[in-house]
Amino acid sequence: MSVDAREWVWEHSSSRGTARLILLSIADRVADEQCIAWASLASLADRTNASKSTVREALDRLLAGGELEVLDDLTGPQRSTVYRLPLAAGAVAQSLREQQEDSGDAAPVEPKAPNTVRVSALRRYGIRPREVPEFPARARKPAVPEPGRSRRKPAPRRSGNRHSDIPDTGTQNRSEPDLNRRYSSGGAAVTSAAEWQVDPETHAWIRRQGHLDRLGEQGLKAADAKWRAHRAGLKPKPADAWAADWRSWIAREHTPSRPNRYAVPGQSTTSGGMTRAEAHTAALLAALDEPSGTEG
Repeated sequence: MSVDAREWVWEHSSSRGTARLILLSIADRVADEQCIAWASLASLADRTNASKSTVREALDRLLAGGELEVLDDLTGPQRSTVYRLPLAAGAVAQSLREQQEDSGDAAPVEPKAPNTVRVSALRRYGIRPREVPEFPARARKPAVPEPGRSRRKPAPRRSGNRHSDIPDTGTQNRSEPDLNRRYSSGGAAVTSAAEWQVDPETHAWIRRQGHLDRLGEQGLKAADAKWRAHRAGLKPKPADAWAADWRSWIAREHTPSRPNRYAVPGQSTTSGGMTRAEAHTAALLAALDEPSGTEG
């Protein structure tokens, strides 16, 4: 039937140029009177010696003109597109009916509807229905248990907090300051530097690292005040981020008797008890936060 389809294109198609050549290429692959064939964009470009963009534009013109249509519910080999020449199919069907009438058949075959596609006749040519994913069907739970499946009673759903000894709200650490308690949900919430308060863990770190003995109470308060002044204009951060930044500031803060506020990394450890990695981190942060000298 490809001969009849090509003949219709030569004699009746209004397409021109590359579009006509592409229509002839598709008609050359027609297998039966349905005038259906598959073709990939690469194969059409190779056959017509045109670029893929030119082939796309030509296909759009053919689809807009009604001389070609895409059967979205069918697919060809390697998921290629399936096309149908509807006007050619109508002409071929009319020719078959005239041949039956001329031959005098007692019971002529009833013609199919124009849009009816016999998929069973196309399978031999590699054309088959496009597979539809079954994800929505799998998501729905059956109303009745399927045969062969366990009918065990499902466990009752739990409601509320399964730990009766833990309050629904508030932090688990009751010694944590009230202000920090608002922002201590896994570090997800944020707060400003002015609102952030030193938590018990950071207090323990100050004593463990010897910073309280090195700076003293007054020196520690002065270092905290300078840190909050330098961080006042920054965007809010999680509480754990402020804690890490505050520790780095305290680690590089010198005693009040020394003029420089930032520690210089030593060989392996510093006088403040910092490791080599902490000293390098302190030096980097000092370079980023070095004041310009215009602060009040």
